[in-house]
Amino acid sequence: MPLSLWLSLAAVCAMGAVSPGPSLALVLRHTLGGGRTPGVTAALSHALGVGLYALLTVWGLGALVARQPALFQAITWLGAAYLAWLGIKALRAGRGGALAAEGVATTPRQAAREGLLVALGNPKLILFFVALLSQFVSPEMSVAAKALIVATAMIIDGGWYALVAVGLTHGRVLPWLQARAHWIHRITGVLLLGLAIRVVWGPL
Repeated sequence: MPLSLWLSLAAVCAMGAVSPGPSLALVLRHTLGGGRTPGVTAALSHALGVGLYALLTVWGLGALVARQPALFQAITWLGAAYLAWLGIKALRAGRGGALAAEGVATTPRQAAREGLLVALGNPKLILFFVALLSQFVSPEMSVAAKALIVATAMIIDGGWYALVAVGLTHGRVLPWLQARAHWIHRITGVLLLGLAIRVVWGPL
């Protein structure tokens, strides 16, 4: 995979990871309730679930592109519609939402279980990945290139939420984020809408 294409992949994966939602709320709860270790554990277990969805999507997309291009196009547009819905939802969000999550008493084992379940229990991730990875997957793509796509999604997701968990152990970080939550929602909303338009427009 050319470096420029991989950088595009990393950018859109990062955009999906930083978008406020239930995954961010999960990491916030476990970090505020149990400290750095449960927060990082939740982040890494969530990344495992994301990696599984990414793997299933990459495998399925290659075959779908080759055998059912019309169905693939329809699913891609459905994924783009979901991205647009996420963008609109983010734009309409206020200062609260995921950034206003409260802590709960927790352990690393509970954090690991919930992190994985939040990822696997969100089938909308399939739509997200179909829309996202449709820009990068082709029928002739090698196994190594597909593995790179999956690894990129996992590392960026886990790395971002682990960084959030570490940052939240410093007392000033969460109030700073909460004070700017409205702008965080706006920026991610615009970016998600832009990605939805790019998906409909065609491959990168």
